[in-house]
Amino acid sequence: MARGKKSIERVIELMSEPAHIRNIGIVAHIDHGKTTLSDNLLAGAGIISEELAGKQLFMDSDEEEQARGITIDASNVSMVHEYNGQEYLINMIDTPGHVDFGGDVTRAMRAVDGAVVLVDAVEGTMPQTETVLRQALKEGVRPILFINKVDRLINELKVDDMEMQIRLGRVIDKVNKLIKGMNEAAYEGGWKLDATKGTVAFGSALYNWAVSVPYMQKSGVNFKEVYDRCKAGDMKTLAKKSPLSEVVLDMVVRHLPNPLDAQKRRIKIIWHGDAESPEGKSMMNCDPNGPISMMVTDISFDPHAGEVATGRLFSGRLKRGTELFVMGTAKRGNRLQQVGIFMGPTRVEVEELTAGNIAAVTGLKDAIVGSTVTNLLDMTPFESLKHYSEPVMTVAVEAKNMKDLPKLVEVLRQVAKEDPTLVVTINEETGEHLISGMGELHLEIITGRIKRDKGVEIITSEPIVVYRETAVMKAGPVEGKSPNRHNRFYIELEPLPEEIVNLIKGGEVSMNQEALKRRDTLMAAGMDKDESKSVKDIYGTNMFVDMTKGIQYLNETMELIIEGLHEALAGGPLADEPVQNVKIRLVDVKLHEDAIHRGPAQVIPAVRAAVKAGLLMAGDSLLEPMQKISITVPTDQMGSATSQIQGRRGQVFDMNSEGDTITVVGKAPVAELFGFAGDIRSATEGRAMWSTEFAGFELVPQGMVKEVVTGIRKRKGLKEQMPTPADYLA
Repeated sequence: MARGKKSIERVIELMSEPAHIRNIGIVAHIDHGKTTLSDNLLAGAGIISEELAGKQLFMDSDEEEQARGITIDASNVSMVHEYNGQEYLINMIDTPGHVDFGGDVTRAMRAVDGAVVLVDAVEGTMPQTETVLRQALKEGVRPILFINKVDRLINELKVDDMEMQIRLGRVIDKVNKLIKGMNEAAYEGGWKLDATKGTVAFGSALYNWAVSVPYMQKSGVNFKEVYDRCKAGDMKTLAKKSPLSEVVLDMVVRHLPNPLDAQKRRIKIIWHGDAESPEGKSMMNCDPNGPISMMVTDISFDPHAGEVATGRLFSGRLKRGTELFVMGTAKRGNRLQQVGIFMGPTRVEVEELTAGNIAAVTGLKDAIVGSTVTNLLDMTPFESLKHYSEPVMTVAVEAKNMKDLPKLVEVLRQVAKEDPTLVVTINEETGEHLISGMGELHLEIITGRIKRDKGVEIITSEPIVVYRETAVMKAGPVEGKSPNRHNRFYIELEPLPEEIVNLIKGGEVSMNQEALKRRDTLMAAGMDKDESKSVKDIYGTNMFVDMTKGIQYLNETMELIIEGLHEALAGGPLADEPVQNVKIRLVDVKLHEDAIHRGPAQVIPAVRAAVKAGLLMAGDSLLEPMQKISITVPTDQMGSATSQIQGRRGQVFDMNSEGDTITVVGKAPVAELFGFAGDIRSATEGRAMWSTEFAGFELVPQGMVKEVVTGIRKRKGLKEQMPTPADYLA
């Protein structure tokens, strides 16, 4: 342990030298070898023993992760690497590859400046490789490439050494093509991956060896030797002559940016405040003496210390006892109790932590994932984290014993804080608690943890699909009257154009940005000038525009109008499902002059009723979540794969053959995909490899709407007949 203790001391010493820090994420498709690679890097840094590297799976500290052999939570670790006689601190996050846990990747990308993208030499780039690359490039995180499992190419596919190099070249070309397509400016600006420049390495994480062109020059190991030793099964010699941890960490230090360089570029992408303000300047310069600005990217619970908030510190320094503000909450008094860093599953306390590091602190009780934390009273928050997927499945959860109910509510709040990709709905009236997640596996893991870690016995329902509601045509003006008849609101509804929905989803239009910038972006997307400058609220992908002029008392009532709007959009009139992609225009208002007659009890129900009735008049219809499916099978099994998609209301839109395998790409509704894993295995005699990813929402076929709506209304205990506008307009 002496060596481990020494390395922790060196980690703490190097934390105050941002030029010698590298914050990196390990990202890839599931089963391409991220956690095995992380083990090797840790062994190289002396944190775990070399014999166990690749088998210990140190970063998968959760017993569920070890049992399933997959990473579920992103885990952080700090280590020291020596390069050209200089020591460097490497803060590394190992991220999950399964599509259900993509939210962890999004959050990790905010904390790091560089990413090691892993690709399996045999499988090549997969759908999730594309997704994680897109997340990295969107956050301004620079990628380098590690092609793993090269030994499988040689020993399983029996390719010769020339063919091996051609295949590896193809993988590099494919990843470059993705980078160029996603961010051409970065690609042209030096982010193109090039083996000769040393931004690509090849190897086998399982057998602890790797090679890169710069390291070949240093060690004398060439591709011919790699091929011969793999063929002879002599991986040990390769691992001694060309150790993976040294090759990969040399590449990280040499090609990935330190916080000083990265923040100059990244702050403009993730923060839209004034670059000339004190906090703007100190973040750009990663200044340890500037104001504190930190973005929380993860929250976990420690049984002894309580809530631990992990996040990237962009400027300032953290010490125990510092009082901080969490932007967006009015409360003071978030005082830091402990400041530390994560070393895999353990947390090491430090005296203080300076800008450019990934901190793990306790005492931020108001923070949630995505919070901006600062010691300034007022600061523009960081751009919110945009997840590429949306919750598509829900389970109802109830406590087995009634006495556990208060504990269950507490645990569900905790779970929602730990994992912001979950949507937890606690219905105090019906006692029904719903958890919505990314897929069957996601929900299985979360409910399993509630039973195991949190000690609450629960009963869960079968998973149900999350639908959305939307308007398909124009309607209005619709009049909403308050219960006392003294206030009237007139609104118009119509579908929000797809270009604008995409801007909201991509974070390019939000209520956080300056009004002028928002107006210009909307006008460039084709929105009317008057509407662009009158946006009062964006809720999900719905937009509320105030087109009224000079109405007395409207300003002080606006907050209540928006609240009524949120209530209506949180559960639409058809099936009480969330509403999306709707533009709502307020065109006229009549208000009582006496404030007592236009309070919450009058305004909120009037607006809510007008929106719900308006949605029904605008042809309110259901949207169902779709998933893109890629199935790779031997050519003779192609028919089984296509019939599995087509038999589930799906469509096949692409087929690519490579050698004796064929990849069938299609999409199908989530509602039809229950039990897909078992069916595809039996249909193809267990020879299919497949992956799914979220493919947005699409309208339910008209002929099925009534049946689906009736089923949902029945389940939710609503009256079964289809609603009409008259139900809402008294």
